[in-house]
Amino acid sequence: MEITRPAVAGTLESSDCQVTVEPGEGAVEFHLESAVINQFGNQIKKVVMETLKNLEVDNVKLTMVDKGALDCTIKARVEGAIFRSACQIENLPWGGAIK
Repeated sequence: MEITRPAVAGTLESSDCQVTVEPGEGAVEFHLESAVINQFGNQIKKVVMETLKNLEVDNVKLTMVDKGALDCTIKARVEGAIFRSACQIENLPWGGAIK
């Protein structure tokens, strides 16, 4: 999937995260801001990278501000931002179709 424009998903509320995506410069560039980065930074990065791989995104600048989001929330926010950026508003594969 191609990132065509900047997009945002999520909030800065507790137990959520805000994900911003922009067209990349030939690779995946990931920036994380989190109060729990020392405890969960590797797991957060793993979830983000797996989600990008499943969506076949390999050229993106992704910035995430984490406020204690669970893995399922992180995945949903990344998917939402990617679909918004790609202008895909129909035939969204919600409900477990995205692995």
